[in-house]
Amino acid sequence: MKSIVHLQPIIPHYREGFFSLLGKRSKQDIYIYEDVKDAKKSSFNIVGDAKYKQMPAIMSKGGVLLYNPFKLLKTDYDALVLMLNFTHVTTWLLLFTKFLHRKKIILWGQGISVRRYLKEEKRPDWKLNLMIALADGVWFYMDKEKEQWQKFFPKKPMVALHNTLTGVDDMVKYIPKISVEELKEKYGIKQKVVFIFCARFTANRRVDLLLETINHLDSNKYGFVIIGAGDSKPDFSNFDNVYDFGAVYDTAVKQELFALADIYFQPGWVGLSIVEAMAYGKPIFTFERSSETLQCVEYSYIHNGENGLIFKNIDDCIDKIKLLSDNDIKRMGDNARNYVAKHLTIEQMVDNAVRVIDKVCETK
Repeated sequence: MKSIVHLQPIIPHYREGFFSLLGKRSKQDIYIYEDVKDAKKSSFNIVGDAKYKQMPAIMSKGGVLLYNPFKLLKTDYDALVLMLNFTHVTTWLLLFTKFLHRKKIILWGQGISVRRYLKEEKRPDWKLNLMIALADGVWFYMDKEKEQWQKFFPKKPMVALHNTLTGVDDMVKYIPKISVEELKEKYGIKQKVVFIFCARFTANRRVDLLLETINHLDSNKYGFVIIGAGDSKPDFSNFDNVYDFGAVYDTAVKQELFALADIYFQPGWVGLSIVEAMAYGKPIFTFERSSETLQCVEYSYIHNGENGLIFKNIDDCIDKIKLLSDNDIKRMGDNARNYVAKHLTIEQMVDNAVRVIDKVCETK
């Protein structure tokens, strides 16, 4: 069993399952460099062999990070799993001094920046290029990133982990105790077709497109369930077909709201929230990635016309929604759930990670 050490800002709740299962497949320590009190507010405890350890660190407002490298250089660690982030100065130091400390280094992160995606998918960042060249292996989030960088480094161990969520298996298997009609009556929802949005309201979500869509659709036929809070959240009180539940922390309520909905609708910055929606059998509706509409890496899970729809503009959005049949929605929703069950389980994510650990540690 290989011994590894991770460096992370925190361990958010959606990563608990990954680290818990990985801890059963390897000996591991986890260091976090954000303040432990703040981290606990947004994290769950790790079960199994994994334990939080605080890493002394200094981070500038621009994200430049300095941390204590000596805590990671214990003799019994076979590999260090560090973040693929060129603003982490100490990570550069560890990469350049591998000939001294002789530790294997696996980098974990996005191979294409979300904010510079359109540019970097054509011309990869030279700083990431150098980091990857110095590393022994890489965990990417998605296939596209892995395929892009494997062309530059064909012999380097790399894998797409396929980013997913803790508890996704339970989401896939979830069946409500009462019918959709009874759920709609319970929550006072009258419309035939119900969209659901479940994410924090931030500037990149393209809330303007959400509001335009609500305004353009027949309020008697189309309803919108809103779950989430945030600084960019608009006032929905003037819409009689919008049901604003705010931030929902009750899992049972959240499951029922997803169960009564037909479609997950998030115009921009789609991320892990779509994995949750797909697991519940909801097709994903969003807008095409562009300089105005940024999308996170999970956007690649959406296969247009198969498990969701990707719109070119608001007219395209409204036209396609109006043409949808019940069979279209069910087919895409079933495909979404099946995609998660087939490709996005925690077990698969850990299997992918372990493959690179084994290859890296076998290399002399």
